[in-house]
Amino acid sequence: QVQLVESGGDLVQPGGSLRLSCAASGSSFSISALGWHRQAPGKQREQVALITNAGITNYADSVKGRFAISRDNAKNTWYLQMNDLKPEDTAVYYCFLRNTGIYWGQGTQVTVSS
Repeated sequence: QVQLVESGGDLVQPGGSLRLSCAASGSSFSISALGWHRQAPGKQREQVALITNAGITNYADSVKGRFAISRDNAKNTWYLQMNDLKPEDTAVYYCFLRNTGIYWGQGTQVTVSS
């Protein structure tokens, strides 16, 4: 069983930055990909960023150039650095870990507002 714990969500002004963290724990597990989804009110959940076990990254068009995903293998933790935040980035952000199945974090609220 794998548990994911997220942190880092907050209220931030437009143009500001936040860094989300997701820490994985549990019995030994393999990883094929790590990443983040988000869900805004009234909208479908969308994938924001992903990093594969080979280090290949992928981003939603809406966040390219502003968000960056990274990982610390020693800590079983990955991060989403979010810069130049916009009101449309407001959402609950969920981290995930994919191996033979998929595991989700509990979600963390990011609100971008002046």
